[in-house]
Amino acid sequence: MQNVLFLCTGNSARSIMAEALLRHWSDGMFTAFSAGSSPAGEPHPLALEMLAARDVPSHGLRSKSWDEFGNAHAPVMDIVITVCDKVANEVCPVLPGVPLRLHWGLPDPASAHGDEPAVREAFAKVCDKLEKRIAQLVTIPFADRAPESIQADLDAIAEVDDTVAEDITNEG
Repeated sequence: MQNVLFLCTGNSARSIMAEALLRHWSDGMFTAFSAGSSPAGEPHPLALEMLAARDVPSHGLRSKSWDEFGNAHAPVMDIVITVCDKVANEVCPVLPGVPLRLHWGLPDPASAHGDEPAVREAFAKVCDKLEKRIAQLVTIPFADRAPESIQADLDAIAEVDDTVAEDITNEG
């Protein structure tokens, strides 16, 4: 079983959706967590709506600080995935163990501009992108492989279909 931590700034949209999607699609191969550098305090209602539209359970999701994962009693992470550009430039927390790290840069749909349909579309696009990447993540074989080989597979996921980030950014 692999422990995966999704990090972003507010831990209200992208990382929350990623946590729920991985929990839903992992078939017990992963334990998913999420956190933020400056947690918003609660999941964004549209993030929860996107999950519900996909029949992905959202019970137990909460916005939390990444400090929860930096103490000696925290679960040891195998993989840490940043899901926004802001946190990629921040100093990430020191975590127990030596997790593999990667970046899935996506714009914050909570910062999308426009009318309600445009904002909903921004959330839907980000959720779709996360779902595609997580669908690839759960197919990676981890058993008896060197970390470098696994890291190469993880990095390849981030390079596939990056047009969604550009589309959302250009809509604002």
